Amino acid sequence: MDIKLELPQDDLPLMANTNHILVKHYVLDLDVNFKSQIIEGTLVLFFQPGNRYRKNSSSTEETCRSESNEACKFRMPEPCHVTNTRTFSSKMKYNDFAICGKGEKKTSGKDGNHDNGEQASGISSSNYCCDTGIHGSEDFLLVLDCCDLSVLKVEEVDIAAVPGIEKFTRSPKLRVVSELRNQIVHELVTLPADRWREQLDYYACCSQAPGCGELLFDTDSWSLQIRKTGAQTATDFPHAIRIRYRTKPQGRSVTWTSDQSGRPCVYTMGSPINNRALFPCQEPPVAMSTWQATVRAAASFVVLTSGENSAKPTQLQEGSLSWHYYVTMPMPASTFTIAVGSWTEMKPETCSSDDLAAERSFSTSEADFRYAGICGHVEYPCRFQNTSATTQEIIPHRVFAPVCLKGTCQETLLQLLSSCLAAAHSVLGTHPFSRLDVLIVPANFPSLGMASPHIVFLSQSALTGGSHLCGIRLCHEIAHAWFGLAIGARDWTEEWLSEGFATHLEDVFWAKAQKLAPHEAQEQQELRACLRWRRLQDELQNSPEEMQVLRCCLHSPYNCREMQTSSPTLLKNVSLLVTRHPVITGKTLSQ
Repeated sequence: MDIKLELPQDDLPLMANTNHILVKHYVLDLDVNFKSQIIEGTLVLFFQPGNRYRKNSSSTEETCRSESNEACKFRMPEPCHVTNTRTFSSKMKYNDFAICGKGEKKTSGKDGNHDNGEQASGISSSNYCCDTGIHGSEDFLLVLDCCDLSVLKVEEVDIAAVPGIEKFTRSPKLRVVSELRNQIVHELVTLPADRWREQLDYYACCSQAPGCGELLFDTDSWSLQIRKTGAQTATDFPHAIRIRYRTKPQGRSVTWTSDQSGRPCVYTMGSPINNRALFPCQEPPVAMSTWQATVRAAASFVVLTSGENSAKPTQLQEGSLSWHYYVTMPMPASTFTIAVGSWTEMKPETCSSDDLAAERSFSTSEADFRYAGICGHVEYPCRFQNTSATTQEIIPHRVFAPVCLKGTCQETLLQLLSSCLAAAHSVLGTHPFSRLDVLIVPANFPSLGMASPHIVFLSQSALTGGSHLCGIRLCHEIAHAWFGLAIGARDWTEEWLSEGFATHLEDVFWAKAQKLAPHEAQEQQELRACLRWRRLQDELQNSPEEMQVLRCCLHSPYNCREMQTSSPTLLKNVSLLVTRHPVITGKTLSQ
């Protein structure tokens, strides 16, 4: 199936069959090449079957209801010519999460590329291509969201070959090797939260294990489809697979550009298609997972991500550095963020002892988990249950920008960040994330800011408007740590909720940061609400009617084009404004 969309008018298709199987952890191992404007490497996914898995014959029928028979069949492709996957080092240990050296780099001819943007070439394994005739078969089909990627090879990972992994085998009587591998993954992904470091260690070791059989795969414009012959259910399907792939220069998940100093850089946009053009993943926001990533780039570049650790680079060879990040809090794949460029860390000329005391870092390994409160989420090392983190007003933070913006950052941004973080803590309490990087992104960034776990992208425009504009925008993005990240909408159509809360809280935080008296804070909020109301009226007069409504989406596991469009449900901007600012809830459109 090949869906043609006209973004942003059409809805983004969510193809991943998350009701059958869920990715619990991603391991990315990537090289950033600025000359070719390509990110290339491997992705290892660890799965857990869902509660509602069933034979794929029924799910295939669902898919075929909206497709022609021809589109459902995997056709005979041209012969593939792809060399074996690169060699992996068996020496691997997480000592401060330092990853072993990179193995030999694999090369591939054009015949080995299976591109989403091209006509689907048929189900393929890199060295074995055949007519599988999947239409009507009983094999389980894994579907991942994928776009603008060249998928080179998909294989099962022999995690049973990892030294010491036998500790995760509960049933030594298992005779079927595939069942043994799946049992190991199940035990690994369900380890308790206090064993997070051991879990990350084994994830990394398993990701380096050799392959044990290539899997059949196919791509179309919006998905990657993978199956294993004879695996009829999600339980039978391999729970650890490796995908070798590369991005494309025109891929819509990343932007290759130059910073304000004229130096090359690349960063993730987060929209309009999230991260599916950066790596194959499960995009629906209900599919939450952890990840770890090793990113290699030339030594002149700094790699920043949404990881919870402040990574220190490791030199693997002359002129090249490796950066390793990880997260222990399950998050949607769309929250993964990366930025690679010649960034310079901006440090204040002076730092008060009060700020140093307030922002003392509490690492997850030192966490005092005495359960300050009971959370209802899945188990992970949660800061809301860490009694030390609850008193941390200012989390450790850094500011990165091109060197040409050093003076501006020191005059505005660095002066405001600590006070905005402290203000947020005074209103909402525990910071959901243990640290924060703020990056001044290139001039082509399309908005004032974008928040991701542990990192905020900030437009240079926020620096030119003085402390007020910069402070307001900082407070807005900091508020997203609670609303939009720690708490998010179940469906993308409800993303306006997090924006509503963040916009309301930006006024509250900023008033606290300014140390305004209550009546001054009230006057400022009412003035800003009035300005937004007038701007809303202008938008309604100049916006097409179809842009003023939120539509309810009824998603099937494979086809999310089914829309309930019988009647508009909400005036988008009005509901946004009313949610953000209670001061105008009494108004109506006619007023």
